[in-house]
Amino acid sequence: MSEQKTPIKLLVLPGDGVGPEIMQEASRVLAWLEKNRDVTFDLTYDLVGGASLAEYGVPIRDEVIEKAWASDAVLFGSVGDPKWAHVGFDKRPEIAILKLRQELGLFANLRPAKVFDALVDASTLRPEVVRGLDIMIVRETVGGIYFGEPRGIETLADGTRRGINTEVYTTGEIERVARVAFDLARKRSNRVCSVEKCNVMESGLLWKEVVTDVHDRAFKDVELSHMLADNCAMQLVRNPRQFDVLVTGNLFGDLLSDLASMLTGSLGMLPSATLGAVQENGKRPALYEPIHGSAPDIAGQGVANPIAQILSLAMLLRYSLDMQAEADLIEQAVANVLASGLRTADIMSEGMARVGTAVMGEAIVREMDKLQK
Repeated sequence: MSEQKTPIKLLVLPGDGVGPEIMQEASRVLAWLEKNRDVTFDLTYDLVGGASLAEYGVPIRDEVIEKAWASDAVLFGSVGDPKWAHVGFDKRPEIAILKLRQELGLFANLRPAKVFDALVDASTLRPEVVRGLDIMIVRETVGGIYFGEPRGIETLADGTRRGINTEVYTTGEIERVARVAFDLARKRSNRVCSVEKCNVMESGLLWKEVVTDVHDRAFKDVELSHMLADNCAMQLVRNPRQFDVLVTGNLFGDLLSDLASMLTGSLGMLPSATLGAVQENGKRPALYEPIHGSAPDIAGQGVANPIAQILSLAMLLRYSLDMQAEADLIEQAVANVLASGLRTADIMSEGMARVGTAVMGEAIVREMDKLQK
């Protein structure tokens, strides 16, 4: 009798809005993998964001953090709902993802911006500018101005109020995210562009110095360039294909990755991964999520694009489980379905066939069936 493999433990957090709908389609892909590959998934579902607020009064419970630590990876949907706009900052649904990143030490966010051939015309830029685009943005996610101290809002003696946020980075924080970027570049086109504002920010100057030092000590085979963040934003619109891997801090990464995502035509198309450090037991905490929001205005209508969630699962297979062939299969299935003319509303164009969430998910799974034959 063959030895039974240990099930892969995944924590699944659908979240709010369209999150449960698109997660259903990712679950369909997981079921296909169990049926057609020598793999078993042990799935644990739980609540985060507004769903957790409604049930437990907090955006994320300590029990969920513990489950995340015990899992091989976390598959996340989306959080956010305007009905919670009245609650304090520490109770907002979005705190769920911030706390997961902080508690698990998820310091490196990987945001690909890839244009599928079938969607070249969906971009607002000319086809010749974006055709073949394939960028990876590596964003530091647990430091910088989003977490630096001091922070807050204070009232001055004259009654005026002042908001305070602090941009802080240490050598170690910069070194570890730089290494992730260089390692990724070695598997791609071997080029890294480091982005900061060293001309006006001391933290940016340190960033540039540390990234250069890491490169010179361990990654001389990778081509390294540096660019100011404002120029990078301009260059992403002018000539995005000049980039391979971009590495930057939390704030600039937040802005530039959203800008890059729209080069592809739709936020509904793009996945992301956020990685932590490898632990003593060999595990590396990681979270995978689509970059779009919860879209409460279309929740429950069955029209949301599930592709970003499905591609997030593909990234999970690639980076956490080393299932490269399966990740490639999913990505090729998505490309083929798009080439066949199926479109959800967000990527609809003239002459294409408009479908809903479930039909798109089913089409991708059927294409996986064809590709494996």
